[in-house]
Amino acid sequence: MPERNIEFGKYGARGIKGHEAAARQLDALAGFVVTPITTRRGLLARLHYLTRTDHARAAARDAGLTVTDRTLRAWLEGGRSPSARNLARIETAYRTVRRHNVARYLLARLNREGRGTRVEFHPLNQSQVDRPRQRPIGYRTVNVRHWDRVVEAWVTDDLEALDQAWISDVVVDLGSEWGQYEYVTNIGFAA
Repeated sequence: MPERNIEFGKYGARGIKGHEAAARQLDALAGFVVTPITTRRGLLARLHYLTRTDHARAAARDAGLTVTDRTLRAWLEGGRSPSARNLARIETAYRTVRRHNVARYLLARLNREGRGTRVEFHPLNQSQVDRPRQRPIGYRTVNVRHWDRVVEAWVTDDLEALDQAWISDVVVDLGSEWGQYEYVTNIGFAA
């Protein structure tokens, strides 16, 4: 494979890395709580998700939410409010546990018993690039049959591994044009 694009955006092109767009799409499929954590409803939704079973509590502790049961009870009853640092820990723990819980279902949904999922690449935005420097890049689609490494990297929130898996398992199927789709405005797939 040729070298990765080192000077992206030098002439004004705008977009994001393909693996970041894929992570956003996987997050959307995971169905996180939409209500912000700064509201009472959003906080309670996350705390109930993290404390409803002993398994969920253990997973929350493993994800970094290490507060006493008394403190959790006070937060749930509304007697006390978590600090900004604890709100960040709750959000991180919630996302980690939710990703872990939906990973198996999401993997089966994307692989579809070997049929895979069609992925649509939206090319990067070249509206700010001077006319002579613009490249003709169109929408491309590819059918991805193996999502194992991509979902595994997404679950662990390992962006480097996600980038490697995205390039070697998905983008490489675009053939010699893979470098044009390393940066995109969006990735779409309906699973």
